[in-house]
Amino acid sequence: MGRELDPEAVGDHLDRLYRAAWALCGSREDAEDLVQETYARVLSRSRLLRERDDLGYLLRTLRNTFLDQVRQRGRRPVAAAVALEDIELADPREDLRPEHAVEMHELFAVIAALPPDFRDVLVAVDVAGLSYKETAAALRIRTGTVMSRLYRARERVADTLRLSGIEPAERTS
Repeated sequence: MGRELDPEAVGDHLDRLYRAAWALCGSREDAEDLVQETYARVLSRSRLLRERDDLGYLLRTLRNTFLDQVRQRGRRPVAAAVALEDIELADPREDLRPEHAVEMHELFAVIAALPPDFRDVLVAVDVAGLSYKETAAALRIRTGTVMSRLYRARERVADTLRLSGIEPAERTS
């Protein structure tokens, strides 16, 4: 009927499996990995063989393991090797650099502590990047009100930062 694969005899076929794997992979290192993965699969649980041919079973397992690896590689994105020096920041703005994280945290805490009218205008213009007109439409207030609240909000933030020892950056606009 059938017999169980002898784990002791599996090692007898290592050379043939390795040569077959090298032919499949085209690389010595990949062949070693493939044979190792094949042995890991075969030895992970007991196997019942219908035939007396251990090598035939091992070669089929090797081929199936190879095909599984090829399918898996096809589903994974391929990443090219890049030197760390060649990597540019996705957004080189100063406010996203790690050395400025503490200041940014404090800045956002100060903005969050503003009265809602000032905070909403400051966030809309300086954080979200809306124009005065867009901010006025979004908040349903006049453009002049946006400008005055924004001025007062910026002054409060600058004063609070100065008191905490952080010198606010000079505005260019």
